[in-house]
Amino acid sequence: MNNFKSILLSVAVVVCAFSGSATAKGVQGSGPSPYVDCGIGGALFPNTHWAAITSNVTWDIGSTAITSATSSPETCNAKKVKAAMFIRDTYPNLIEETASGQGEHLIAMLQIFECSDDSHENIVKSIRAQVGQQVASAKYPSLSRLDKAAQYYNVVNSSINNTFSENCSA
Repeated sequence: MNNFKSILLSVAVVVCAFSGSATAKGVQGSGPSPYVDCGIGGALFPNTHWAAITSNVTWDIGSTAITSATSSPETCNAKKVKAAMFIRDTYPNLIEETASGQGEHLIAMLQIFECSDDSHENIVKSIRAQVGQQVASAKYPSLSRLDKAAQYYNVVNSSINNTFSENCSA
């Protein structure tokens, strides 16, 4: 019972802390509110702030929402959240297919990002090169699956935004 009270108190603190930041939306330089505009909650409940906050905190203690808002606030949209969730859910398949350079999960991921079919090969080559460096690092084996998936998402998102933005619309 004490554990439940601690979790409930944590959720209440987070809701209070971030509910004020939701009102700052639209103020220049304020950026998205992680628990309201980003993550799973932001995608599922874009117009119900308390539900978005509760969902983000309940789902993964808000780590996906905070990561997306901090490292790449432009990712706080439904398509990118869908892509992040797909990567999280299918990471073992994606990492295997990335190593081989082809596969149905890679294609599905690039379709979520709305990349043109003729750009898939070059995007996969770019992702393979960067992910290969990450996998070869000494830290990689000790990372959690969620951290590995988050790194993978960041590689894909930056490749698309920085190199292949004309080929993808997400």
